[in-house]
Amino acid sequence: MVLLFATLAMAAQTPIQPVPSNRQLAWQKLDYYAFVHFGPNTFTGEEWGDGRENPNIFNPSQLDCRQWARTFKEAGMKMVIITAKHHDGFCLWPTKFSGHSVAKSQWRGGKGDVLKELSAACKAYGLKFGVYLSPWDRNHPDYGTPKYNEVFKSMLTEVLTQYGEVHEVWFDGANGEGPNGKRQVYDWSGFVDTVRKHAPEAVIFSDVGPDIRWVGNESGFAGETNWSMINTDGHEPGSDPPTIKELNEGDVNGDKWIPAECDVSIRPGWFWRESENNKVKSVEQLMNIYYRSVGNNGALLLNVPPDNRGLIHENDARRLMEFKNKLDAIFKTDLARGLQQTKLFGPPGSISISFAEPKSIGHIVLREPIAFGQRVKRFRVLGKLGIQETELAKGTTIGNRRILRFPQIAVQTLTVVIEDARAPATLLPIEAYGPG
Repeated sequence: MVLLFATLAMAAQTPIQPVPSNRQLAWQKLDYYAFVHFGPNTFTGEEWGDGRENPNIFNPSQLDCRQWARTFKEAGMKMVIITAKHHDGFCLWPTKFSGHSVAKSQWRGGKGDVLKELSAACKAYGLKFGVYLSPWDRNHPDYGTPKYNEVFKSMLTEVLTQYGEVHEVWFDGANGEGPNGKRQVYDWSGFVDTVRKHAPEAVIFSDVGPDIRWVGNESGFAGETNWSMINTDGHEPGSDPPTIKELNEGDVNGDKWIPAECDVSIRPGWFWRESENNKVKSVEQLMNIYYRSVGNNGALLLNVPPDNRGLIHENDARRLMEFKNKLDAIFKTDLARGLQQTKLFGPPGSISISFAEPKSIGHIVLREPIAFGQRVKRFRVLGKLGIQETELAKGTTIGNRRILRFPQIAVQTLTVVIEDARAPATLLPIEAYGPG
């Protein structure tokens, strides 16, 4: 029996492929961070600009990237990803490779650089910095020709070499017509190689990774079953992605570690509109999104678009802090911290913790040591008070983080039972929280 236990323990700590890279492990720790859609659309009210907008329309009168960073930091976010170039082709930095940029606008007398200001603000407030660059360009005259792929790589190189460390590069797979009426055949392998060369620690997002994947919707919801693995052979961003179900749930038999990022906007649209100032999502909506993204083995990328002054609007900032306060009220005190927890190997296998006196709980957080791979396929959580045992929750996958919520109940013992797994499994210490 001792020998069997030792063998199972060794198996539980032996990686089962695929496993995350170091850059993916670092990204998994972020959990919740900001998306910033900002550009000419902020001033036109459009979601997708046509590339024919006058650059002078971009003129934020009070742009303050430090206000953005301070707001996001106080809200508990850990990174900011900005739309450095959206589909309209307008670049928020003074690129040498396009005539459609801040350098052609009246803002800061044509000497402004949003990326420079934001990267400095992120550094000042301890936030990681990421960039969104759409390869679709509805303005550039070379779009639709082989030359444009080199133009886009040059733009990437500028962004990745002039603004300090970049932690995430977000590729939108959209591919429409350019000003000449042609579509582009994207050099995805070349784009990825450019990022790897200049920002080797940055994770790359697209429909198919290679580091993190789109979750398949813009509601911020990962699947109740959510594997961090997926198969990408034969798929390409935008034009030929995996199915929505595969993106949302991953694949237990997937051969690549490409976990899900859940993007959603705090407003109905992605860019700011005055008409939506009173349509900011409620705390209840944001909490539901959090449970279904971070709580379902995903990461939450919450879009908070600056207004036409160049500031995070008061309503958005207020809601972010209300959301932060709600999260703190629930997850501030781990009632299980420091308690002895038995080791878990299986399936089948179980892990239990006992409180010195009954505790009223409403949330449990389960985590796998994902550096060794994702394993759990089905589990149950039981609570016991005296001789009465109650099933509190059950589920399929766990992964980096699974948040379980249930009606408030007093328990003295918690037990997690692993009923099925890809290989002998173990968990990081169970976390238990009040009802909130």
